[in-house]
Amino acid sequence: MTSEGLGLQATQRVVLFTQDDPLVLESGATLGPVEVAYETYGTLNADRSNAVYVCHALTGDAHAAGHHGDPARRGWWDTMIGPGKPVDTDRFFVISSNLLGGCQGTTGPGSDDPVTGRPYGLGFPLFTVRDLVQVHRALVHHLGVEHLAGAIGGSLGGMQVLQWAIDHPDAISAAVVVCASSRLSAQNIAFSAVAREAIMRDPDFQNGDYYGTGRTPDTGLTIARMMAHITYLSEASMREKFGRRLQHGDEPRFAFDVDFQVESYLQHQGEAFLTRFDANTYLYMTRVMDYFDAFADPLAVGARLEGTSTRFLVVSFDSDWRFDTEHSRGIVRQLQSWRVPVTFREIKSPWGHDSFLLDIPEYLKTVDAFLDRTATDLNI
Repeated sequence: MTSEGLGLQATQRVVLFTQDDPLVLESGATLGPVEVAYETYGTLNADRSNAVYVCHALTGDAHAAGHHGDPARRGWWDTMIGPGKPVDTDRFFVISSNLLGGCQGTTGPGSDDPVTGRPYGLGFPLFTVRDLVQVHRALVHHLGVEHLAGAIGGSLGGMQVLQWAIDHPDAISAAVVVCASSRLSAQNIAFSAVAREAIMRDPDFQNGDYYGTGRTPDTGLTIARMMAHITYLSEASMREKFGRRLQHGDEPRFAFDVDFQVESYLQHQGEAFLTRFDANTYLYMTRVMDYFDAFADPLAVGARLEGTSTRFLVVSFDSDWRFDTEHSRGIVRQLQSWRVPVTFREIKSPWGHDSFLLDIPEYLKTVDAFLDRTATDLNI
């Protein structure tokens, strides 16, 4: 693998559903128009067989690789995508989109409701991982692709890949599911519940109708992000990064403002988040994860996957306590029970849940080998 990355990239937009031909959600609610922001990397080959879809996590967006003018500020999965990298743009045509309900170009709670002319706010319908996949498939078809060489995602992104492979067996040759879960534990739901409470109890939340008022629930969203960020790191990584080091000098100030370096770091993460994310989107995306239960009807799922040609790679990290390895093993056991071809790897990393975003050689080599085999089998 080379270390060179992609150059300047542009985000594109397309309307995939309209008021006359709306998106019908799993709940039965309809939504239109639905605009989707996306980026593509690499070139679609003549027989349109080399497409790989990238599914982002909770706070991601369409900009997965390359840069938007500043080469020092790369896409969120630039370690994974590019020439000679595991998702090799010299071989694959890579598609990355912002999720339905997002706030980075795809229709979401901050978009205008065509009925009222005002932002949806909490009037935006609740949706599911299955609905996210339905929009992904619409984009794939818009781009002229009928079958995917692969789909890859971490965390919530991995959930999308899993749901896609279940609902549309044989539509994907290789499914890469990284540090994900088939269903959230009570502890995970609890973390998200507290984050949502922080947002909704902010006096500036205004029942979700804060758009254009000059008041946004910044305090609540900052706290939600700070708490979530703790769960993305491991104790070992926090000890190495911060220990008990003080932010100002060598003596504690014995006050309630920021005194430890870890406090300063979390505060920075929370405040920086405000410039790129919408509080309502955070509510919706965390709820999507809460309700996800890929194997809720095991008989139906097993019948769908019987004889599937999709091969799975399931990856976990030994220090991830947000979705620990048992979550991944649960997915593997279910797939194996239906004789679905699946490879499992637990990767050593001190960095916790965020490991899936980092340059960890064993992890990147694992994904690279899996997708290389896929490309070879497909004559790409």
